[in-house]
Amino acid sequence: EITSLLSLYGGQFSGEQEIRVNSPFWILSIPSEEMARGLMKRTVCAKSVFELWGHGRSAGELYASLQDYPVDKMLPYLQSDSTYKVHIHTFNKTLTQAQKIKRIDALEFLPFKGKVNLKNPDHIFWILEDYGMDPNNVPEEPFHLYFGRWVHGQRELIESYSVKKRHFIGNTSMDACLSFIMANHGRVKPNDVVYDPFVGTGGLLISSAHFGAYVCGTDIDYNTIHGLGKASRKNQKWRGPDENIRANLRQYGLEKYYLDALVSDSSRPIWRKGMLFDAIITDPPYGIREATRRMGSQKEMVKSAERSTENHIFVSSNYHLSDIFFDLLKFAAEYLVMGGRLVYWLPIYRPEYTEDIIPCHPCLKLISNCEQMLSSHTSRRLITMEKMKEFKDQDQNSHLLDGQYMPYRGHNSFREKYFSGVTKRIAKEEKDNQK
Repeated sequence: EITSLLSLYGGQFSGEQEIRVNSPFWILSIPSEEMARGLMKRTVCAKSVFELWGHGRSAGELYASLQDYPVDKMLPYLQSDSTYKVHIHTFNKTLTQAQKIKRIDALEFLPFKGKVNLKNPDHIFWILEDYGMDPNNVPEEPFHLYFGRWVHGQRELIESYSVKKRHFIGNTSMDACLSFIMANHGRVKPNDVVYDPFVGTGGLLISSAHFGAYVCGTDIDYNTIHGLGKASRKNQKWRGPDENIRANLRQYGLEKYYLDALVSDSSRPIWRKGMLFDAIITDPPYGIREATRRMGSQKEMVKSAERSTENHIFVSSNYHLSDIFFDLLKFAAEYLVMGGRLVYWLPIYRPEYTEDIIPCHPCLKLISNCEQMLSSHTSRRLITMEKMKEFKDQDQNSHLLDGQYMPYRGHNSFREKYFSGVTKRIAKEEKDNQK
């Protein structure tokens, strides 16, 4: 998420530090404080951003680094007419109050001129100490120490858009936190047009609209699009007259960004040819809580090629997971603008997972592949792809020519593998209870 936002706002990971998966602290090079604040207003994964004044692998290195920091950059925040406080944060270790005070006192060489105000200071400074990620093996001394001026932090975004308070929800409404992460991966910005081909109750549209994009979607389920039928909320039997996607966006003051939601089969694109969308952000059905369906049985599909389909109502048939993902990639390759992004979830049976089963397309470049655990044996990968090449007619069925096409077929049995694990777990629990 941070990498995507840096590419949108400007900035990069510091040359002196790689992206360290085993550390909660990252050093970034961002051109201005304004850009840093813009990034923090959007991020869900980062907690705070600081202007780094010094860092090191020991207290001595930290103090030496602080003494090398230009005094003219410090002085605006240390004036006699300002107030301040120093906060200490230790990751994976708890310090006593006496230890904290000792660390603060050791910074007396810094030219603080203002008064301490613990309740409402003008400036807040942080000492950050990294004791690693292993709670069972905490070192005596930290691996790395940082000191900096707190610039911005926010976590209210997730709470204010909580699904629990949302007017219209379904069985698979996307968690608000994940929804904003997906929009950030898609680098959604004001005046973009964002599309969700499996729109459901529109949870993914809300996060994109929050960032100023115009949103639209399609879904095969007539009742969901029109807000009809049985409700998904506990203690509510039927959906109310105003339970629909538009009402959700209205709830958050985002109705002006709502284009429309249409009843449509994603395997049969309804759009005119051309690059229409800046981002496609979606969560395809896996066949667990929502069925994977498309229009028409096999017999009718053959017949439809022989006669006009006007006024013909198709029945739904199975829509294999591998076909869902290939249709999605093909659609993205054709309808995304150049540089536009496709962001979607791919369910995985972990014992069989290799990177070879990630669907690919010659027009799309894989940007990131992140894992969210679902159970001990299943997970889903958040796949982000970017359109790098213009779509040509020969790219229409390019996946069929790909020698790696067969491994993707394994996605089709995800439902069986998912429930096989559930069945085994229930059997084990029953066996343990009998002992």
